[in-house]
Amino acid sequence: MERVLSVESIVTRFGAQVVHDRVSFAVRRGEVVALIGGSGSGKSVLLKEIIGLVRPTAGRIELLGVDVWRASVQELNALRRRFGVLFQDGALFSSLTVAENIAVPFRENTDVPMEIVAPLVGFKLALVGLPADASAKSPAQLSGGMRKRVALARALALEPEILFLDEPTTGLDPVSSREFDRLLRVLADSLGLTLFIVTHDLDMLLSVADRALALSAGKVIADGPVSAVKSADDPWLRDYFAARA
Repeated sequence: MERVLSVESIVTRFGAQVVHDRVSFAVRRGEVVALIGGSGSGKSVLLKEIIGLVRPTAGRIELLGVDVWRASVQELNALRRRFGVLFQDGALFSSLTVAENIAVPFRENTDVPMEIVAPLVGFKLALVGLPADASAKSPAQLSGGMRKRVALARALALEPEILFLDEPTTGLDPVSSREFDRLLRVLADSLGLTLFIVTHDLDMLLSVADRALALSAGKVIADGPVSAVKSADDPWLRDYFAARA
């Protein structure tokens, strides 16, 4: 399968602290990959480097055929229309309605007329399992699980080739978390989406991901099918998976 993401020898330093020490891996189209690691292992920083928000100290990142840190502003703007991001807190605009939040990518990145945007927003709402009457509500009127779904609908607005998710179940109760897991798996299977998920949630890893990447001490300590990573001989991984035993 085609590579959609290549991370090559990434080094990240903040002063004397080495966060990433020559981290390398690739993601192929259609994969559902979970990036796991302990607190402070640099998972979210790596995600921000991949999507062009934080510059690594050294190394190369190619996303959808574009060299992220050598691309022009025009190339980056075009690239950002081809991937979606679900940030940890959802990053919804509190002053906008649900429909207006989902419409933001259309308004900012396309010339689609507003009379066409409205039914597209309705389709995205239905895609993530939200009722049509949610569109007029504000984020403050929604439960945590519903807000996550709205943020997911917005991330899917422009039909991205790859979707990045940063700790998507943080702040959700166990029932909402598992419902969100099932939704992601259904979307991945039905739409052929490539998912790259930063998570500490073991249940999400086991129920959603095809493949796991584990970060520890600045390096990738395991990379492969979840079943193989689960049996890897590493102290941190043993403790991590033992939490489910």
